[in-house]
Amino acid sequence: MSKKYEGLAHDIVEKLGGKENIMEGYHCQTRLRFKVADESKIDAKGLEALDGVTKYIVNAGVHQVVIGTHVKEVFEEIEKNIDVDPSKEVATEKKGILTSIIEFVAGTFQPVIPALSGAGMVKAVLALLVVFQVISTDSQTYYLLNMFADGVFFFLPVILAFTEAQKLRCNPILAASVAAIMMHPNWGALVTAGDPVQFFDIIPFTLATYTGSVIPILLVIFVQSYVEKFLNRVIPKSVELVFVPMLTFLVMGTLAFSVLGPIGSIIGGYLAAFFTFLSVNASWVPAVLIGGFLPIMVMFGLHNGVAPLGVMQMAELGYDSIFGPGCVCSNIAQATASAVVAFRTKDKKLRQVATSGSITAYMGITEPALYGVNLPKKYPLVSAMIGGGLGGLYAGLTNTHRFATGSSGLPAILLYIGDDTMRFFWNIVIALIISAVSTAILTYILSFRFEKDEIIPEMKEVILEDTLVISPIQGKVIPLSEVHDEAFASEALGKGFAIDPTEGKVVAPFDGKVVAVFPTKHAIGLVSETGIEILIHVGLNTVELKGQYFDTLVEAGQTIKRGQVLLNFDIEKIQAAGYETQVPIVVTNTPQYSSIETIATGQTDCNEDILAVKV
Repeated sequence: MSKKYEGLAHDIVEKLGGKENIMEGYHCQTRLRFKVADESKIDAKGLEALDGVTKYIVNAGVHQVVIGTHVKEVFEEIEKNIDVDPSKEVATEKKGILTSIIEFVAGTFQPVIPALSGAGMVKAVLALLVVFQVISTDSQTYYLLNMFADGVFFFLPVILAFTEAQKLRCNPILAASVAAIMMHPNWGALVTAGDPVQFFDIIPFTLATYTGSVIPILLVIFVQSYVEKFLNRVIPKSVELVFVPMLTFLVMGTLAFSVLGPIGSIIGGYLAAFFTFLSVNASWVPAVLIGGFLPIMVMFGLHNGVAPLGVMQMAELGYDSIFGPGCVCSNIAQATASAVVAFRTKDKKLRQVATSGSITAYMGITEPALYGVNLPKKYPLVSAMIGGGLGGLYAGLTNTHRFATGSSGLPAILLYIGDDTMRFFWNIVIALIISAVSTAILTYILSFRFEKDEIIPEMKEVILEDTLVISPIQGKVIPLSEVHDEAFASEALGKGFAIDPTEGKVVAPFDGKVVAVFPTKHAIGLVSETGIEILIHVGLNTVELKGQYFDTLVEAGQTIKRGQVLLNFDIEKIQAAGYETQVPIVVTNTPQYSSIETIATGQTDCNEDILAVKV
């Protein structure tokens, strides 16, 4: 399934300094995230130059490689190329307190997001079933569906204990077990009874409930990481399997109920009071700040430290008004800005990127739109920040909040159904309309200034015709299925053929125009006068050569004639550097044709017809 990303995965690992340099690797919805032992070994420019990588970012010590929505498939191949060793020491520069806190919070909460999102959407479905009177709140179905959704939040301390332990490099199973001790039904019975609890008739245990809480378990596992490491150091290896877990349970159980848990509960109480204060006295502030500045927070990784506040507020009060409303307004604003760029730009490639980026952003994933369109062009980003802030202002002034965590795209509006009212739902819909409309107007107006300098060459309307294409390279013809790269061999990029070259020269296979020359000179895109779009890719993974052994003789926008030399390359030196020189030649607009057939076999010259394309 993920085999077609094998080459990309290998290249990413190499550019990160090799598998021995990678300490930790995981992924979110669009990004690969890594911790490395030596940052100086990373080839940042090489990473960004890879086909399939949108952006390379470093935030809070985490090296992020922006891939897109297929990141899971890429990571499946990454996992085969890395060998994470927890005993390695990370040689990174000293971090500030704020950076360390953000890194810690992000590393703890990031793995939990899919579970919280899934539970949130179950809550949304449940709310819809009640609103449309499909089920009643006193039915067993409601009871069970509510249980499906609440399970994650009820046992949130156990889940956070596990992920925090992974972050702190202590035993995650022992951490989850300590959290389970704090949530044991017997402790709940003691809290319900209300009688004072004395451990060994000496140590008082504060009566507090820890199910669904956040702060107490974060404190407990933080301390446990040091206790556990101390026990592993002083207890002989021959008996540590028994005595380390036993003493961990005894020490941390005592500290959790007597000191750390109560402190966490007090802090949680103050947080709840703070959240309540904001909701009553300044409800507009968080939504405006998040709605307006979320793109900047994402670029610097600060959103990872803010987003958990919404989870904490939900754990304390049952709803989130800190992060959710502003986040969804910001995302819809970014999606709209990208959509307007797609409508206004005359750049065909940018239009494709902007269109696909806006669609994914409307679903809550904004990185493709942010890094591919809005940030590079700047004016859509400014428009989206203003529009997101205006939508957030309305959401804040109306004290709009969501009742479950989940995606922050259009599907997220279902999360605002709750408290037996549709008021919050309609308020978030209005807020999103404000964000979208204001962003669209601003982006459209600004586009007249910032898009007017685009040079749009006049071109006659192209009518697709049946065409014969000559071979652009001298060598042996081979079918695409024999190319040692799954993306080409599977015809995912289009139908065509490949050449095993005997001469390092690429010529124009037809009369037409150059539409793209890759910065690394290893690939060139052409379009014929009859509308055939062709990609000529010299060698496999040769992007890593960064243009070495290649010499381009044309540039994008240049008109070409059949047989004109476009590119020279040194076959022997490319092979000596360890790269294959197979040259895939694919028709990238394959769906527009009824038939694409290779009509030559064996050895071919540059003036021989090789491909028959029929409309």
